[in-house]
Amino acid sequence: MTPSAPRKALVGLIGAGIQRSLTPAMHEQEAAQHGLRLHYQLIDLDRSGVGAEVLPTLMQAVRVMGFDGLNITYPCKQAVIPLLDELSDEARTMGAVNTVVCRDGRLIGHNTDGAGWVEAFQRRLPGADLSRVALLGAGGAGAAIAHAALRMGVRHLVVNDRDAAKAEELVAALQAAHGADRASAQADVALALQGATGLIHATPTGMDKLPGLPLPEDLLHAGLWVADVVYFPLDTALLKAARARGCATVDGGGMAVGQALGAFRLFTGLQPDAQRVEAHFRQMLAQRADA
Repeated sequence: MTPSAPRKALVGLIGAGIQRSLTPAMHEQEAAQHGLRLHYQLIDLDRSGVGAEVLPTLMQAVRVMGFDGLNITYPCKQAVIPLLDELSDEARTMGAVNTVVCRDGRLIGHNTDGAGWVEAFQRRLPGADLSRVALLGAGGAGAAIAHAALRMGVRHLVVNDRDAAKAEELVAALQAAHGADRASAQADVALALQGATGLIHATPTGMDKLPGLPLPEDLLHAGLWVADVVYFPLDTALLKAARARGCATVDGGGMAVGQALGAFRLFTGLQPDAQRVEAHFRQMLAQRADA
């Protein structure tokens, strides 16, 4: 009896400046573990000197070429929405899409950012005090995490952003979706942390290209858990300072893996091995850091 040919899948990532993304390797290696031949194509707008204005052409090509799915990143998470046939409740609430599933000629938008963060957080800090949490950063990642954190059980979320209007806009959306008493905005970071049991950092500060701390170090204390979204480097200045002051911490690698796990499930219908994918991801990060 001739063995059946391995199942195949074609997926990709649309975004700008994505050549160093670890997502293709995560998806391709995990797919191989399931006997799936998956090709993950980077569609880097910077490489062609174009922007989100080419999305209509790209999405039409995705339909014609028979893609199984796409990840979507900056600057396309909002711009792609009018080009889709359907949105999940999560994507509709957030007003942003990071995953598109292609089924029977229809493009369905999802957002795995928030769920990916929750999956990682609960693995690392089960039983964390969620009574009052401060969120630094009201951009795309911050917004996704904010909705997910409130669904996870955070009783009150205080949002801080350098752009006060952006923080207020996010809080209005959170209040509409989760209740008026569940979220508030605070322009002063010290006041935002007053009485907080946890801190979520969702700004680019701490990345290799933008080193430093996003807040005064003396605001950190042992009664505060700290979760960072930055994952290159994994051990950010914020996490080092937090551990030095006795804080429990969660690095940004878990969220990056969680996003990929959610997208992999949507693309393939298969259940990825979270520990295996995270071990592969962290191995790749360590190799990159040593390069």
